[in-house]
Amino acid sequence: MSVHARVLIVAKDDTLVGPLAEGLDRLGWRTVTARGPYAALAALADMEIEVAIIDATRGVEDATTLGRRLKAACAPRRLAVIAIGLPDPERESAAFDLTLSPPLHPAQAAMRLDALTRMIVAEEEFELRAETFADRGRRLDLPEEPPGPYRVLAIGEPAPDFLALSNALARSGAEVVGAFTAYTAFDYLHERAFDAVVLWADANQSEAMSIATGMRRNTRLYHIPALLYLQAPATIGLAEAFHRGVSDLATPEVAATETARRVIELARTYRRQSAIRQALEKARGSGLMDGPTGLFTRDLFAAHLVRLVQAARLRNRPLSLCVLRVADKPELKFARVGGWMDRAIPQIGSMVGRLVRAEDTAARLGPEVFALALPATGLAAARAAGERIAAVIGCTAFDAGDKRTPFVVEFDIGVAEVEMGENAARALERAATRAAQLKAS
Repeated sequence: MSVHARVLIVAKDDTLVGPLAEGLDRLGWRTVTARGPYAALAALADMEIEVAIIDATRGVEDATTLGRRLKAACAPRRLAVIAIGLPDPERESAAFDLTLSPPLHPAQAAMRLDALTRMIVAEEEFELRAETFADRGRRLDLPEEPPGPYRVLAIGEPAPDFLALSNALARSGAEVVGAFTAYTAFDYLHERAFDAVVLWADANQSEAMSIATGMRRNTRLYHIPALLYLQAPATIGLAEAFHRGVSDLATPEVAATETARRVIELARTYRRQSAIRQALEKARGSGLMDGPTGLFTRDLFAAHLVRLVQAARLRNRPLSLCVLRVADKPELKFARVGGWMDRAIPQIGSMVGRLVRAEDTAARLGPEVFALALPATGLAAARAAGERIAAVIGCTAFDAGDKRTPFVVEFDIGVAEVEMGENAARALERAATRAAQLKAS
């Protein structure tokens, strides 16, 4: 029986990584453990590994060299590599995408893995998109992180331990802004840009958790990492804290300098992720996109899809396609005849573009037909993405003119995962055929 692992863990024993591996398996991040570099390299050759975790606390020889070897072995696919417990993380962090301190809760790790793997796929997509645009005489600006110190918002009463952490952050070169209440904190978050948030959880931990939850419900603040700084033993379960949006936990028992380093690590990763997302979004201003919707045109999408299929094969990653065709409902006849559907299509296309990930490619194939190319995505996840987009747009009412009830739009959805040896045109045709079959039925 074949093993479809997503995470490679390299450790000499299970003291630290045993519970982590079990927890990640339960959360859908199937793991495989290697006891040394040769077993790790063999696992990379046999499996579609997305991320490697190296336990540097138990004598894994030269973790930095091993991290580089694992990355090189996966080329041209980018492999995310995480180190746990590096003795000198600041000096060696350049060899890793992320460095973390033990202990590492599985829910915390799963959240970081999801963000990190998405960033890696987005970087791969930027390279491909830059090549596609260069073929048409357009140059995409490289991802560029903003200059200046990391900006950290510290939320909570100025207790001595919390002030000590703020001072440690400042000594690390961060720019720290204090907010005493949740109202002030959200005012700051909406008015200024921050790279990380620190939540001081005193006797009332629920208020800090409500701020973290509120950030995750806001699309603009969703990706900003939040560290929960506990004054006393937590009255909330660790898994619940991470599922509600906390990126990391710390207590005053941990040295302020160590906690500050963890906050800086969160901020560094966030800036990198933001830079690649912004670079991908700038493609909309290239002059090559569909004017009304801001999506890829049919021809541009076809050219880019060929490149995506080739890259997916080279990188040993899945690639799925989704076609969204406006459903031919009788109640839409008046909207089409009166031109109201034509007026709604730009808004619908714009919504499609906003509802996909930055690393996804959304296109307008026809007057009422849209397509998505979803890298590193299997069939089930692609179908879920299409259904989610259709559900959101289906809740929107579009103008039908005076004295007419606004109309809503539904979609026929067709999905296909690119198969071994299949070309781009054939895969797209399979997805479109499935959508057409739904329309006919």
